[in-house]
Amino acid sequence: MHFHAPSQILRSSFSATWRVLRLVLSLAAVGLLVACAHPISIEASALPERGAQQSSKKAAYIITAADKQKQVTTPGGGSDKVSYYPYRDFERSLRAALASAYADVSVVPSLTDAQAIRDSGASFIFVPEISTTSSSSSAVTWPPTMFNIIVTVNVFNGQAAPVAQLRVSGTGNAEWAEFKGDFGIAGRRAVEQAAVALAQEIRSSEKLR
Repeated sequence: MHFHAPSQILRSSFSATWRVLRLVLSLAAVGLLVACAHPISIEASALPERGAQQSSKKAAYIITAADKQKQVTTPGGGSDKVSYYPYRDFERSLRAALASAYADVSVVPSLTDAQAIRDSGASFIFVPEISTTSSSSSAVTWPPTMFNIIVTVNVFNGQAAPVAQLRVSGTGNAEWAEFKGDFGIAGRRAVEQAAVALAQEIRSSEKLR
């Protein structure tokens, strides 16, 4: 029968514990890398132009502080992901789309704030719902080469009663030569396309004149 000295037992136990700890740390590091999402901006560079004939009516929109803090994560390339704030990044385009059709555009906090709606003088209130997807044909670079955005806008009158629902979409594509210095370009192109489509929908709607 062989007996091991207490020091040998301790060394063996420490070695086994260290091996397990290193394995756990390695798995955690891999998990962290896989879960990592690269931040991008999809805020448009080009905005809808003002229409030749604007309505004299006023419009307002609602994008709450909570909406602006909604961060979305979708696939990029090389098994990576990208993250962005769709409502915050779309706000400038939404305002420009409304300004292309109406004489004045303002922001109101909610449909239940009757006083704010009266103060705005808005005849129509626009409330967007945004969904996005992205993907990439590249296995070695992370920026998305394809981006899609769908914007559903519920429209209410000055008494917060439903008037219309608009639904537009935009698709943006980019190649490596373009996005190597502009990682969100596919998303921006999708937003720009959706904003132009929204401006056209608003201006052509009989209910929104």
